[in-house]
Amino acid sequence: MEVEGRIWIKEQGKNFIGHGKVELLERISKSGSISKAAKEMKMSYKAAWDCIDAMNKLSLEPIVISALGGRNGGGTKVTQKGLEMIKAFRQMENIYEELLKMFEKDLQAWNNLKIEEAFNLQNLLQTTRRPMIKTSARNQLFGEVSHIKEGAVNAEVTLKIGEGLNIVSTITMHSLKEMDLKIGTSCYALIKANWIIVFSDEPKGSMRNTLEGKITNLTKGEVNTEVEIKYKDTALSAIITEESAKSLGLSLGKKVWFGFKASHVILGI
Repeated sequence: MEVEGRIWIKEQGKNFIGHGKVELLERISKSGSISKAAKEMKMSYKAAWDCIDAMNKLSLEPIVISALGGRNGGGTKVTQKGLEMIKAFRQMENIYEELLKMFEKDLQAWNNLKIEEAFNLQNLLQTTRRPMIKTSARNQLFGEVSHIKEGAVNAEVTLKIGEGLNIVSTITMHSLKEMDLKIGTSCYALIKANWIIVFSDEPKGSMRNTLEGKITNLTKGEVNTEVEIKYKDTALSAIITEESAKSLGLSLGKKVWFGFKASHVILGI
């Protein structure tokens, strides 16, 4: 089984641009000629012109402009707006292709099922729901697996989050194989805010994950206080008791350390 699809963008209920029109614009931009672009795509000049005319009419700014005769002999040009539109559409196509690959990977697993099981509604819902999952974890960081240390029961996975920040997670070997984690795999690190411990001085001990930062926001409540810090380009939040916040003497701009166990870092793909 293979998954295929295409993207179309509509304006005022009409097809504005799609894969074919973008290819036409790219060829016009390269050759400076509608007739050459149409010939290369094996379509009539009229069909190519109708496509351009339709895009220009639906767009707030011209996508393609033509110059008549003159010293330079005229020609056709894709405007800056048109070039930006080509770039944006190609980026959307790349993202869409990655999404289709995710579904195709699930379909490969379905090949081992009976046909009535493969197209069971429950299987379909599980597949379509996966890319849209939301979590309640306050801290959701995105990075890349940089190191994996395997053990008999657990594996230690290091995730590189931006420059200078590495987060270690301990997961079971079963989870490692189930998620098919490898060096270079893109991955999310989920850390609940109440799993983070706040220190006024650099912590010492066996805690695998520690980082320092200045407090950027304090939200005080009757029972708990939310502490936000920023480490380079990464923001993290912790929830501690109001009593702990007072004993630490927390204030905006103060330097503190966040610490959390490797077992409290949930990985997700």
